[in-house]
Amino acid sequence: MILNNKLSSIAVLAFLLLCACNPAPKYVVPSAPAPAAYKEAEGKDGTGWKLAQPSDNKLRGKWWEIYNDPQLNALEEQVAISNQSLKAAEANFRAARALVVIARASLYPTIGATPAYTNARTSANILRIPGTSNATNEYALPFDISYTPDFWHRIRNTIDMQAFSAQSSAADVATALLTTQADLATDYFELRATDMEVKILVDTMVNYRQNVDLTTTLYKTGIDSEQDLVQAQNQLDTATAQATDLGVARAQYEHAIAELIGKPPSELTIEAGTFNPEPPPVPVAVPSTLLERRPDIAGLERLIASANAQIGVARAAYYPTLTLSASGGLESYSFLHWFSSPSRFWSLGPTLSQTLWEGGARRGQNEQALAQYDAAVANYRQTVLTSFQAVEDQLAALRILSKEIIEQQTAINSSQRYLDLALIRYKTGVDSYLNVITAENSLLTNKESQVSSELRRMSASVSLVMALGGGWDPGSLPQMKDLIAKPAKTAVPASATN
Repeated sequence: MILNNKLSSIAVLAFLLLCACNPAPKYVVPSAPAPAAYKEAEGKDGTGWKLAQPSDNKLRGKWWEIYNDPQLNALEEQVAISNQSLKAAEANFRAARALVVIARASLYPTIGATPAYTNARTSANILRIPGTSNATNEYALPFDISYTPDFWHRIRNTIDMQAFSAQSSAADVATALLTTQADLATDYFELRATDMEVKILVDTMVNYRQNVDLTTTLYKTGIDSEQDLVQAQNQLDTATAQATDLGVARAQYEHAIAELIGKPPSELTIEAGTFNPEPPPVPVAVPSTLLERRPDIAGLERLIASANAQIGVARAAYYPTLTLSASGGLESYSFLHWFSSPSRFWSLGPTLSQTLWEGGARRGQNEQALAQYDAAVANYRQTVLTSFQAVEDQLAALRILSKEIIEQQTAINSSQRYLDLALIRYKTGVDSYLNVITAENSLLTNKESQVSSELRRMSASVSLVMALGGGWDPGSLPQMKDLIAKPAKTAVPASATN
């Protein structure tokens, strides 16, 4: 008898120990290749892009303020409030958060009640007890309760899986916000660069009109030919058409900005302004911090954790399921006796279920979960590599374009000198007006090229900020303890409510 009791105790203890085991692998953040330093932070020619001081080695949330443009600041503030794509991303987060609540509900018993009233009449042609009616009433008030203990962590792993997915969805909100902010900044600088191109053409057209007046005077005095006059007028007309054509691009940039801040294009007008083509220093820390600063990388890492928990859910299918159920209530053929003691009924009993053979379905589900985990790790590492490439690309662009802009300014100075000499030779009758046209076209082309390079450099600056995560902090993600603590509301990511 004592031996039997010991064996029973050992069996119960072994069962409880097995129940306490979590079949999911212990989660460890996968390693990712991170270089010690950015190659392009110090250029091949020894002149790397200017970086911020170590004391300023972190971007802030309102990263666009480093450009010191009040109108850009005002537009960026409207993105989180009105952009519809961002609102959709935030709604997806709320849906993912609701799945955590749904999964968590499985930790608790399910209680149900099905009150019913039935009036029935049997056929008069069948035997029944003499003196009884063939019409009966039945009143029923049953209650059911069932509970499945989470012995194999199937429910808790499901909760973790959904909570990790909700964190990833919150990171998606931050990624959508950063992308929209960067798109707006790029469109804004495109618009301002277009304003600069218009100004260059307007200033050039002033010179062209002066040349038309000059050639007209020379033509009337018989010094110049009608051909030179027509060439001067054609040059002015061409520049006028180019300035008009820039209006198309400017209108489209303005419309794109309106869409990004959630307004119809008719409700936004941005007056012409100056283009400041000098990008500010961007804080670039060591590459290893990039893994913590980019919301898309953080979101993919959370998906790996979710896939890891899914492995535990798949493995739990190999173990039996215990369900505790009970039912009871009141039932009577008479309403007057419905709530009396004899009307009571109940039943109680546990159910242990175990799949004995299913043709390999559980093995397939386990292999699927493992494969999905491997895919999540690969996507994470690939995104990390792509992120490092993006930073290197923009650092290289900033370094090379800065050198190119200096060289283009030299070309502009040379073109201006060439034009001055051509005008002197034309006015003295040494050369024809064709040389003046060639010199003026060269000067205009070089000025336009410089604006294009300056715009590319500003766009590279914005892209670098985006590649570095835009000042995002992983602390803004909803915490696991808040997501799984109880089925209540948790905070919407701060990035979606600014």
